[in-house]
Amino acid sequence: MTASTNSDVHFDPYDVELIADPYPMFMRLRNEAPLYHNAEYEFVALSRFADVTKAVIDHDTYSSARGVILELIKANLEIPSGMLIFEDPPIHDVHRKLLSRMFTPRKIVALEPMIRDYCAQLLDPLVGSGRFDFVKDLGAIMPMKVISMLLGIPEDDQEFIRDRGNAQLRTEAGKPMKAAEQGLSVGEQFEAYINWRAENPSDDIMTDLLNVEFVDDTGTTRRLTRSEILVYLNVVAGAGNETTTRLIGWAGKVLAEHPDQRRELVENIGLIPQAIEELLRYEPPAPHMSRYVTRDVTLYDQTVPEGSVMMMLLGAACRDERQFGADAGEFDIHRTPRPHLTFSVGTHFCLGSALARLEGRVALEEILKRFPEWDVDLVNAKLSPTSTVRGWETLPTVVA
Repeated sequence: MTASTNSDVHFDPYDVELIADPYPMFMRLRNEAPLYHNAEYEFVALSRFADVTKAVIDHDTYSSARGVILELIKANLEIPSGMLIFEDPPIHDVHRKLLSRMFTPRKIVALEPMIRDYCAQLLDPLVGSGRFDFVKDLGAIMPMKVISMLLGIPEDDQEFIRDRGNAQLRTEAGKPMKAAEQGLSVGEQFEAYINWRAENPSDDIMTDLLNVEFVDDTGTTRRLTRSEILVYLNVVAGAGNETTTRLIGWAGKVLAEHPDQRRELVENIGLIPQAIEELLRYEPPAPHMSRYVTRDVTLYDQTVPEGSVMMMLLGAACRDERQFGADAGEFDIHRTPRPHLTFSVGTHFCLGSALARLEGRVALEEILKRFPEWDVDLVNAKLSPTSTVRGWETLPTVVA
């Protein structure tokens, strides 16, 4: 197929300079090429909020079963059972229902004191030092501690588990993610923990997964196999670390650029939940996801053939003026709340969204309590080298 317009706008998901600030390009895509075709990497992309929303919901046409990352779909890897973010209904619904039992609202709310305590442990030693790294000192540590506690990972092993999961998403500048060449991790790093937990049950997700009974997609009542449990743990550990880490990093960057709004938050912490929501909209940690097109579909008078890869540009959709108004490209903690797509929508709405929001809110409350003023040290800040998640690897700041 050809591009839907004669526009010369170009989107390359591996272009480090472009991804450093993709929003001017995203705006051009929305306005000039709402159905964009990249011939080099052979994918099509949607950028308008309404189009992305409709496509994400339509799992019959846009399938997750080959993965939701461009490189993985192209590699046509075998997707292990239990990797629910790479599944379609009905099997997706079976697996999601199992995990949803472990992320109930009651269980999430009960985590707040622990999250606040973790933040205090990490931030208090930095008071008076004059410097604070939003990622290295907090964003990369607190979510790791929380999800590890939920899973049942010993403290001594938490960094190893986090770093191994992150390595799956990392890319060299201008190159696809490594998993496309090496194959997907099936959670083998959790095997020793599962063996231990089978003999030593506790109040954690590992124990729950070992003991839960469910009706699978064949109608059989059974327990999870060991391999399914490992995949589950791999999915939860990865998702539980990455999103909140990026959210906290973007809080540091964006609020440094909007000091008046930051001071409002210091004076009125009741504004922090809507500030978190605006941060999620304004800088989505995962700016795009992909789907395999299962049938010919017509969009903007173009035929997207079966077998294509459709990329949904969440980062573009979350700043679509058609959804959020003429000032969609501006950060505003007083913005009237409207649904965004940072946590997806429909079948694949993020199971951990409530936890991410809670962690983000508590982290920002605790940061502002100790460091009401800061400036980002952009010379030493570094964006993460990944084509799937956009955020800061390190974000050092000078604090008052």
